[in-house]
Amino acid sequence: MPQYILAVWHTDDYPSLPEDELMAAFERVDDFNAKLEETGAWVFACGLPHPSTARMVYARGDDVTVKDGPASSSHEFLGGFWVVEAEDDEAAEALAIEGAQACGNAVEIRRLQGT
Repeated sequence: MPQYILAVWHTDDYPSLPEDELMAAFERVDDFNAKLEETGAWVFACGLPHPSTARMVYARGDDVTVKDGPASSSHEFLGGFWVVEAEDDEAAEALAIEGAQACGNAVEIRRLQGT
């Protein structure tokens, strides 16, 4: 069955949401995760820390450079993702809509290569 990444995009103001709004979003995401597991669509999911904790590794053969910080200085950043199984693109889109409604953030859909 095809697998898709549902990538959750945060904006700089995401961590500053009021505590009650964050907790409500976490509860909705937990419910969505449970639904994914119950329906067999669940493969994996993970939240990510703020991109300020990222490190980039650049390598060309033996020439390796490691730098602190994210790849991009955008005001939008990857905040987490689901990997799901879905029958087709339309079914994956329906799951992405539910995920976006649960977390309150934009969700990008991409089919995984080779699935």
